[in-house]
Amino acid sequence: MAQLSYPDKVDITNCDKEPIHIIGKSQSHGVIIACDRKNLVITQAGQNSQDFFGIPYTDLLGMPLKDLIGMDRIRSFQGRGTEDTRMEEREIEINDTEFIMIPHFSGESIIIDFEPIGSQHNSYEYQRQLSNILNVLHASKTPEDLCNDAAQITRDIFGYDRVMVYKFDEEWNGEVIAEKKNDELESWLGLHYPASDIPKQSRELFMKHRVRIITDVNYDPVPIEPELSPINNEPLDLSRSELRGVSPIHIEYLKNMKVGASLTAALISNGKLWGLLACHHYSSRHINYYQRQTCEFLTQIFSNELSLKETNKYIYKLEEWEVVRGDLVKQVEEKGKIKKGLSQMKVLFTDLMECEGGALLLDGKVILIGKTPEKKDLRKLADDFLSKQNGSLFFTKNLSKMYPEALRFTQTASGILSVKLGRSDRDFLMWFRPEVIQNVSWGGNPDKKASYDEEKQRITPRKSFDKWTQKLTGVSDPWMDYQLGAARAIRESISNLIQEKQKLKIAKLNEQLRVAHAELELFSQGLSHDLKAPLRGIDGYAHVLKEDHYQNLDRFGQKAVDTILSSTQEMQEHIDNILSFAGVSGQDIEKNIFSVNYMVEDILESFNVKSTYPKTTIKMEKDLPRMMADKRMMLQVWSNLVANALKYSERENEPEIEIGAKGMNGKTTYFVKDNGIGFDPKFKEDIFNLFSRYSGDNFKGTGIGLAIVKKIIEKHNGKIWAESEPGKGTTFYFHV
Repeated sequence: MAQLSYPDKVDITNCDKEPIHIIGKSQSHGVIIACDRKNLVITQAGQNSQDFFGIPYTDLLGMPLKDLIGMDRIRSFQGRGTEDTRMEEREIEINDTEFIMIPHFSGESIIIDFEPIGSQHNSYEYQRQLSNILNVLHASKTPEDLCNDAAQITRDIFGYDRVMVYKFDEEWNGEVIAEKKNDELESWLGLHYPASDIPKQSRELFMKHRVRIITDVNYDPVPIEPELSPINNEPLDLSRSELRGVSPIHIEYLKNMKVGASLTAALISNGKLWGLLACHHYSSRHINYYQRQTCEFLTQIFSNELSLKETNKYIYKLEEWEVVRGDLVKQVEEKGKIKKGLSQMKVLFTDLMECEGGALLLDGKVILIGKTPEKKDLRKLADDFLSKQNGSLFFTKNLSKMYPEALRFTQTASGILSVKLGRSDRDFLMWFRPEVIQNVSWGGNPDKKASYDEEKQRITPRKSFDKWTQKLTGVSDPWMDYQLGAARAIRESISNLIQEKQKLKIAKLNEQLRVAHAELELFSQGLSHDLKAPLRGIDGYAHVLKEDHYQNLDRFGQKAVDTILSSTQEMQEHIDNILSFAGVSGQDIEKNIFSVNYMVEDILESFNVKSTYPKTTIKMEKDLPRMMADKRMMLQVWSNLVANALKYSERENEPEIEIGAKGMNGKTTYFVKDNGIGFDPKFKEDIFNLFSRYSGDNFKGTGIGLAIVKKIIEKHNGKIWAESEPGKGTTFYFHV
């Protein structure tokens, strides 16, 4: 949801959320005009237009832009463009004053900054400055030289009292790493400043608008009228405006530093905000648009040279650890064991980067190299913290800040770099660095970001920027980008080896499964032959006894003969069902379209339902959807489900079975419903297991039928499930 306006109250308590891009005011050294990009009619204007144009802002509102700048210049504003589209700056004379007109797209508006050109622009001097910048910065040997040269050349060109190169760390705290200043000023070189001094939204704006000037901290902010755009009733986004007003908190911060004017430019390395070129003046100071373009050119050359030097360093280190990585992978491949290849051969995984120790957690085992925490601490670290981190790579130079239990082992692992291996959340490679106790000098106490101003009756930014030294413990040397790259590369290599190993293991298991399946088929065939033959003999002789000698036997003998006959029949059914279950896997599916109604009617006829179950009412939908499946297998499915429904409902006073179909989750789902004995819902999964029976001893059965049904359904990539309650019947649903 868009914010409707700049907040009425802004102080140090909410500055990190301050919407500075919609501040609604401009600085006073120029005029902001906004117009509708569709019809080029002025929709908003700075209240100071009378001072520069001789035209009250009320007269500008609703005026066609061409009436202000002329028709010749209006053509460049026509046509399509995005916020990233570069629009041409033009010089223009209005009210006998020469202005530079700086336009850009912003949503549905075109925003135009009008700044007086001031001193005559000297093209020769401009070219000389650019050439000097290019030559000096290109000649810098190291990143340190580059920073010092950039500070010196900036001060030479623009004349600010103090010029600093300010570098961010991974937590966005800043450090002054280069400085050029007036002799009488106290040096700030080496001082650190907390991340809150340049909050997140300010850093993000530097990526959009890279050079920012504050001409006079004592200026009166100029409101833009109306505050909300008539086009969309939203505040004007001034992110890329040269004249955008300044946060009152930042103004107060600069005043507390005794700074009268500033120029700040973004320093970019490899697409990320690396630091800032910060210029301070202790009175008001304005440099015009062309000079700021020179500053932007300087920072671009600086950024290019910095990226080049850091990339060269990265490539040099890359070549070093690529050799180590190659040796590690070779060792693992030769030994066929990851743990041994990484930790017990000539080259160790800890050789990959500068560290004091490392740990390999793999398959539940922990292997330690060098100075490390204890195994139990590392297992807990992995389970309670590292496994919960997003992404496969994690690093920090201050582990105890994020994981307090690490305070116990700061001497071995204040800093950690870890990567997850494979897809497991329990397998890790870790590298450790001990704490490096150091004294860090801050520009003021970083813990005292604010103070209460009795006169203003509110919280204000800190007033003291005196050097304040802090002893840092529990912090290691930082991890460099090339080291993170090395960790990612070895992770990828080891993960690939783990996956290959898993593939071989799976292939071996598949082969074992294939052999076992073949042996099972042979066993099934043998079972059929070896058990059925003696069973037929038993059954045959029992029938002879029944037919020829039954009358001569006493009651116990007659019962024994009947028991033998019934037991052989039951045994025969068990063998047939086991063979049927085992045979499902080996059968190929031959799908055809067939009528479910005809199939069920044939099943009911084969069961002789009218004679065998005379009380049972069967309700079947007349036009059941036809099935596309293996007809022979589906005959088994329907036969089992209908037989169960008949069997488990026949003892009801009015047994009833319903057979139908309905759409469920976008699939045609068939069902067989009865009003029989039902079962406890907690067994709804177990009833499909082999030899599982939950109907008691009052009903005959082998406990194999539903297992066969489920196997057939799953072979068709379908699903079967049951809904039931004791005494309330059962409904089986399935789809294929």
